[in-house]
Amino acid sequence: MRVVIAESNLLPHRLLLEELLPAGTATSWHDAWEEQALVEDLGDADVYVGPRFTAAMGAAAGQLRLVHVAGAGYDGIDASALPDGCACANTFHHESSIAEHIAAVLVALRRNLVGQDAALRRGTWTSSVYSRSIHQPETLRGSTVAFLGFGHIGQAAWNLLRAFGAEGIAITRSGGVDADAQGLLWAGPTARLGEALAAADILVVSIPLSEETASVIGAVELGQLGPNGLLVNVARGPVVDETALYEALRDRRIAGAAIDVWYQYPGPDGRSEPSRLPFGRLDNAILTPHSSGVTAETFRGRVRDIAENITRLSRNEPLKNVVITR
Repeated sequence: MRVVIAESNLLPHRLLLEELLPAGTATSWHDAWEEQALVEDLGDADVYVGPRFTAAMGAAAGQLRLVHVAGAGYDGIDASALPDGCACANTFHHESSIAEHIAAVLVALRRNLVGQDAALRRGTWTSSVYSRSIHQPETLRGSTVAFLGFGHIGQAAWNLLRAFGAEGIAITRSGGVDADAQGLLWAGPTARLGEALAAADILVVSIPLSEETASVIGAVELGQLGPNGLLVNVARGPVVDETALYEALRDRRIAGAAIDVWYQYPGPDGRSEPSRLPFGRLDNAILTPHSSGVTAETFRGRVRDIAENITRLSRNEPLKNVVITR
């Protein structure tokens, strides 16, 4: 069996992956995704691991049996380009890392740790001990967190935040979450989003992006969250309306936000503004480069899933996490 790998996030785990693959498996590693190089390499490949799969790659990969992405998203895979009999599978393992990120940024926002750090570097002690204009910060204990989306990420974040003493509300499309079993205050469908926001101190967004969810959080919803509210977006940028979020932060209509997913992305050089709007000038936002799930723990788990599926393929056993079949 021959496996072509063009996923740079797996390079630090190359030895682990090769140790887990079936005996006799040949691997071909690419440092980066480059279409022409892959077209030239896929002719006798059984498995391709990478973020994108194009028509040109499909035309060259006549004996391909499995395309495996090294994450949950597979929007870079052209399903029509998969050869007959080829499947596409995905993997997760990012929920614990993202949950840890959510907890970290919420503590930082709630306690103004970034602002305190910046001020103290200038010699100013930004604390209620030294200034009556500064309010004593609230902790996460007793806060109400509304989760818009309660899948792998939402549940992992809730399990962590409840340990801080927070209370939770889950909003999902179906509203089918068992609130009692999950230890939530209540759960409901998206029709009750406004009610959840009015009751919440914090909104955590982790729903998939679709035509229905684009800009589902806009000016009205941010207004319902209110001037003391915090928002964390680990879903996709456009789930939260770009202009509405910027203006709400700028005008202090919400207290702060942690934004890990964006409206513009860079090329391979990693250089780009994340938005057409100047979020970087705001002092009440924590900006991260879509890195909440990028940890060694995440990718070790993904390597094990990919190796297991390749082993299953070699044994003609059913594959796991199949998202596309041809």
